[in-house]
Amino acid sequence: MKCAFCEIPEIKERQIIENDLAWVFPTNIPITPGHTLISPKRCVSKYEDLSKEEKEAIEDLRIKICSSLKKAFEAEGFNFAWNDGKNCGQSVPHFHLHIVPRKEGDSGIYKYEPREFLYRPGSRKDSPEKELQEVAKLIRDNVN
Repeated sequence: MKCAFCEIPEIKERQIIENDLAWVFPTNIPITPGHTLISPKRCVSKYEDLSKEEKEAIEDLRIKICSSLKKAFEAEGFNFAWNDGKNCGQSVPHFHLHIVPRKEGDSGIYKYEPREFLYRPGSRKDSPEKELQEVAKLIRDNVN
């Protein structure tokens, strides 16, 4: 099996809404009730592999599904995320945007500190301004 989203019929049967280029379905391991995924119909693994039209189709569905999740689950806000590559936690090689509806008292994590959550546990001192300027210049010099 190459891609669960493309090959497992039960996932297609969970479809909530679709347009010509993307579709929405609930994840099988929800963080909170209503946790859904938006995925392009074309099987591509990374965001940068999506066409402009696919990105627009995903955004159109994001707006629609968020409105539905506010009504259905009284969502007060959302966490949006995707994992980009196996070493970043992407377990299905098909791009998908996580939409996690949030409200006061739900079971998800409220505090979000990327250095703790993603890759740098513990506290860390602020980087010196000179270092930050050097990093900014390096990135700026490599912008296409």
